[in-house]
Amino acid sequence: MSFFKHKFFKPFKNVFIIFLVVFVVWMLFFDSNSLLIHQDLNSEMDDLNNEKEYYQKETEKDNKEIKELSTKEGLEKFAREEYYMKRDNEEIFIIEYEDSLKVKTNE
Repeated sequence: MSFFKHKFFKPFKNVFIIFLVVFVVWMLFFDSNSLLIHQDLNSEMDDLNNEKEYYQKETEKDNKEIKELSTKEGLEKFAREEYYMKRDNEEIFIIEYEDSLKVKTNE
């Protein structure tokens, strides 16, 4: 028992300090609201906030495209570029470069 007579252990002879230390250890590591769980929840919350910002930017971009397509000029531009539509008195020439072609690779 001479080991416990060291001056480091002197404050631990008090019952209240022992309970306080046990309580703090319990709250930090073992409780359902422990510090470790809070760290996990905070990191998850940060991830969700980043995802929320991404989707808000995407929504703004989509709303801008919808607004652009709601005009007659925007709709005509989209139809010409994406679906190669033309007027009756026009001819369309599509120029494709080698680096823009989709090439099948033999695997």
